[in-house]
Amino acid sequence: MTVERDQLLTFVLRMADDNLVLGHRLSEWCGHAPMLEEDLAMPNMALDLIGQARSLYQYAAEIEGNGRTEDDFAYLRREREYLNCLLVERPNGDFAHTMLRQFWFAAYLHPLWDAMQRSTDETLSGIAGKAVKEVAYHIRHAGEWVVRLGDGTEESAARMKAAVEALAPYLDELFQTDGLTETIAEAGIAPDPAALRPAFDRVVLPVFAEAGLDMPEAQWPQSGGRQGRHGEHMGYLLAELQHMQRTYPGASW
Repeated sequence: MTVERDQLLTFVLRMADDNLVLGHRLSEWCGHAPMLEEDLAMPNMALDLIGQARSLYQYAAEIEGNGRTEDDFAYLRREREYLNCLLVERPNGDFAHTMLRQFWFAAYLHPLWDAMQRSTDETLSGIAGKAVKEVAYHIRHAGEWVVRLGDGTEESAARMKAAVEALAPYLDELFQTDGLTETIAEAGIAPDPAALRPAFDRVVLPVFAEAGLDMPEAQWPQSGGRQGRHGEHMGYLLAELQHMQRTYPGASW
């Protein structure tokens, strides 16, 4: 099946935006983590995600072919042009919120990258080969914290349960299918998001059981990020993310 250039570009931007926005969120913890180990671990995970985003934005620029660069995609688009899922833009909240958000997203992203190692798109297959190893660490690190907090003190357990309740409405969007994902899947570029849910559950459910947590069922699932409809926090995030490039256009290190 033939995939149109605009379709491939949109798919690549969805993945790139997910990684960039979550990487930025994690970077906000730098210097503020609850212990030195985490002050090193979270920025390292952020660098992994931003590195993946950079590779994807470079490929997006190649696909589009009109002179835009990775920096243009990252720093010079408007809010409605970003196609990330809503989960990754959620505020950090407390440490429990951050670790749960990271755990859920990594448990979704790992089987996606794993499958894309066999993508019919050689560039995406190459990116996936490196990314899948990085995300495996994210699952392990964040999952250990979910257990530690969920099965910890009365206070930590309450905070983790609050995080589950707060983030639950944003989980289902990860696995939503639309016309674009169907086309991409039929072309063998990437799996349909819905097909990733069993692999996600195989990772998450045992961790939740050990942590004494129940998987949530959100009554009012939220979506729209893939179509550029974001929550109020996204504008503030972009204002900080894009500040330097918009204040000093064309600046470079």
